[in-house]
Amino acid sequence: MLAGELSLKADSLTSEISLSAMEFSWRGGFEARRLLLSLLLLAAWEAGSGQVHYSVSEEAKHGTFVGRIAQDLGLELAELVPRLFRVASKGRGDLLEVNLQNGILFVNSRIDREELCGRSAECSIHLEVIVDRPLQVFHVAVEVKDINDNPPVFRGEQKVLISESAPLDSRFPLEGASDADIGLNSLVTYRLSLNEYFTLKVITKTDKSILPELILRKSLDREEMPELNILLTALDGGKPELTGSVQIQITILDVNDNAPEFDTPGYKVVLFENIPNNTRVIQLNASDLDEGPNREISYGIRMILPVSEKCMFSINAETGEIRIYGKLDFEENNEYEIQVNAIDKGIPSMAGHCTVLVEVLDLNDNTPEVMITSLSLPVREDAQVGTVIALISVSDRDSGANGQVTCTLMPHSPFKLVSTFKNYYSLVLDSALDRESMENYEVVVTAQDAGSPSLSTTASVSVEVADVNDNAPAFAQPEYTVLVKENNPPGCHIFTVSAWDADARENALVSYSLVERRVGERALSSYVSVHAESGKVYALQPLDHEELELLQFQVSARDAGVPPLGSNVTLQVFVLDENDNAPALLLPGPGGGAGALSQLVARSVGAGHVVAKVRAVDADSGYNAWLSYELQPAVGGARSPFRVGLYTGEISTTRDLDEADAPRQRLLVLVKDHGEPALTATATVLLSLEDSGQAPKASSRASTGAAGAEAALVDVNVYLIIAICAVSSLLVLTLLLYTALRCSAPPSEGARGPGKPTLVCSSAVGSWSYSQQRRQRVCSGEGPPKADLMAFSPCLPPLGEDCLSPSSEVSP
Repeated sequence: MLAGELSLKADSLTSEISLSAMEFSWRGGFEARRLLLSLLLLAAWEAGSGQVHYSVSEEAKHGTFVGRIAQDLGLELAELVPRLFRVASKGRGDLLEVNLQNGILFVNSRIDREELCGRSAECSIHLEVIVDRPLQVFHVAVEVKDINDNPPVFRGEQKVLISESAPLDSRFPLEGASDADIGLNSLVTYRLSLNEYFTLKVITKTDKSILPELILRKSLDREEMPELNILLTALDGGKPELTGSVQIQITILDVNDNAPEFDTPGYKVVLFENIPNNTRVIQLNASDLDEGPNREISYGIRMILPVSEKCMFSINAETGEIRIYGKLDFEENNEYEIQVNAIDKGIPSMAGHCTVLVEVLDLNDNTPEVMITSLSLPVREDAQVGTVIALISVSDRDSGANGQVTCTLMPHSPFKLVSTFKNYYSLVLDSALDRESMENYEVVVTAQDAGSPSLSTTASVSVEVADVNDNAPAFAQPEYTVLVKENNPPGCHIFTVSAWDADARENALVSYSLVERRVGERALSSYVSVHAESGKVYALQPLDHEELELLQFQVSARDAGVPPLGSNVTLQVFVLDENDNAPALLLPGPGGGAGALSQLVARSVGAGHVVAKVRAVDADSGYNAWLSYELQPAVGGARSPFRVGLYTGEISTTRDLDEADAPRQRLLVLVKDHGEPALTATATVLLSLEDSGQAPKASSRASTGAAGAEAALVDVNVYLIIAICAVSSLLVLTLLLYTALRCSAPPSEGARGPGKPTLVCSSAVGSWSYSQQRRQRVCSGEGPPKADLMAFSPCLPPLGEDCLSPSSEVSP
C-alpha cells in the first residue's frame, strides 16, 4: 500500500509540474524559468523523500525474491533502461540486485547477518535507487532477519587447577559459551558429562548472562588420579537446536604427604682397587609419590665408615649417583660403608635413608717396567752374529704371580734376547745385517707378567745399521756405443756415463776416470777426457775418420769408501765420416806427384781405342769416396775426338783420328766425389798425335808391344770376368761365414791406429771405403803407383756388399 501511495503522489506531482509548465509556457523571461526549475526540484525532493521497506532472511539462496521494486516505486518497466535505472548501496553493493527486465529485487550473493550487523537487534541493508530524465532518488531499506545458523562457541579448552586437599562443595567458575545469533537463538543452557567428583551449577549475572560453575562432591587424591577430563556442552534456544562442547582439563595439585623411599634399604658393591677416579660406584634411586617440589629429591652422604680424613666417595645431589672421589687401595682398606639420605623439597620436607656397602678387591695394578742400558749403536752391517747390542732389565712391583715377568722380542728381526740372570737379558745379533736392505730396525721388547688379567709394557730400541763399503758402483749396462762426427770442435761433450752406488755417505760418492791405454802411438788421454764428478766425456781434439774410425776405451767409476771399490764400463766411439778430403790424382812418375799426364797416340787408332787412363783416390769412405770423371769442354767450343769413362777414368777415342785433328790435344778431366758438398780435382792429359811412319823405332816397337799387349788383354778379359764371378761367389759365402763368427766372438782391442794398413779398391763404380765396427779397410784393385796400367784386375764386389777379405789384416 505504501508503494501505491508513493506512486500516486509521484504521478500527481508530475501532472502538476506538466500543467505548470503549460501554464507558463507563454510567459518568457527569467522569472518564468526560475519558477519552473523550483517546481521541478520540489517535485524531485518530495518523490525521493519516501522509503520502501522489504525483508529477507540471512543465508538466502542466490536469486531469492525480495520485492517488485520498480512497481513499488511507480516506475514502468519500459523506462528502466532509458532512464538509466541503477541501485547504489552503502557498504557492499553486490548483496542485492535488480532485474531490469521485470523490475524484481533479488538476492545476488550470500548475506550473513552476523557479518553485517554483529549482535545488533536491528539489521538492514540501505539502498539508493537512482533514475534520470528526470532525476529521481528513492531510498529502499531491506531488513535482514536472523536465523539460527551459529552454534554456541567456547574460546578453547579450559584448564582448572584444584588442590588435592580442597574441601567438598568448593566452587570453581568456568568460562561460558557465546552465540553470534540474537534473541532466542542466542539463549544458551549447559550440560556436564557424567562423573563422580563434580556437578554443574548455573549462575545468572546482573546482565542476564549465564555462567557455569563446578561444585566438588568427592575428595580428590592426586597420587590416585592426577588429572580429570570432563566434557561441558552448551545448547542454544533456536529451532533446530545447535550445540557446542569444550573439554575441561582438571589438574589436581599435589600436597607433600609422602616421604621419599629407596628401592631397598641396603646395597652392596664390589670394586677392584685402583679403579680410575670419578668412576661410577652405584646409581641410587629414591621415589616420592608426590608431585612438583614435593617430588624433587636431594641426595646426600651422611657418613662414611671407617672414618678417614680423605673423602673417598662423592654423590650427585640431583641424580643420586655415587662416584669414586679418591684412590681405592686394597692394602689400606678393603671395605667401606656409606650412609645416604634422600630429602624431598616439600614444606615441611620428608626424608628417606639407605646404606651402601663397598667391598674392595685386590688387582694386578702394577705393570712391568723395562730398562735398556749399555747401547752399542750404531751396529756395523758386517758385525758378527752374537754381537751384544744392548742390556735389558725388567721389574714388577707386584708380588706372587703378578710379579713374575717374561720378556719377548718382536718377531721377524735379526735380533734375539738371551737371558743372563733373573729378569736380566742381552739383545744380541741373530743373523747377518745388510744396510742396503734395511738401514734401521725398531726393535720392540715386550715385558708381560703372569697376573690375571696379565699386564704388559713395551720398550723400543732404534737400532741403526752403519754402512760398510760393500757395494761397488754399478753402471746401467756394461757397454755404450757413441756416434761422433769427425772434425768435432775440441773439448766438445760427446757422452755422459753414470754409475750408482747402493752404499751411503762417502761410500756412495762416485768419481770417474779413464782407464789409460795407448791408441796407436798416442795415449788415450790425448783423445778424450772424463769429468771426475759428473761423468761427462769430452773429445779433446778433432777426430779424423780417415785416421781413427773406432775409438774404444773404458771409464772407471770408484767410490770414496775404504777400501775403495770400482767398476768399469766400455765406450765404443764410432767416428762418422764427413766429406773433408778432395780426390787425389795418381799420375805416373817418381812418387806419383802432381803434373800432366803425357801420352803418344797414333793417328791410325780406331774409334773406342783407350789411349790413356786417369787414376784418382779419395781418403774418405762410402759415398764420400765414390769418384766420377768428366771431360771438360775444349777452349773455343771445338768438339774433342776423345771421351772419358764416367767411373773408370779411361780416355778413349770417339771416332777415327784424321789429319784435321791437331797434333797436340790438351784434355782437362774433372774428378768429383759424391759427398755433400762434393769436392773435385782436375787432371791435365796431354796427347800427342803422330803418324805411324814418323814414330821413332823405339816408339814403334813400344807401340807394337802395347798393341799386342792390349790385344792379349782383350782376349783375356772374357776369361778373367768369368773367373772373377766364380771367385766372387766363393768370397761372398766366405764373408758371410766370417762375419757370423766375428759377431759371436768376444770384443777385441779397440780402434786401429794410423799405422794400420788399408786396402784400396777401384772398379767400374769408382773408389769407396767400407767401415766395419772393428776394422777399417779401403779397397782398391790398383797396385802401387809404379805398377803397370794394363795389369789391373778389379776386386770390388757389387755395390752395397761388404768389402772384406777372409784375412783380418791385408798388406798393401
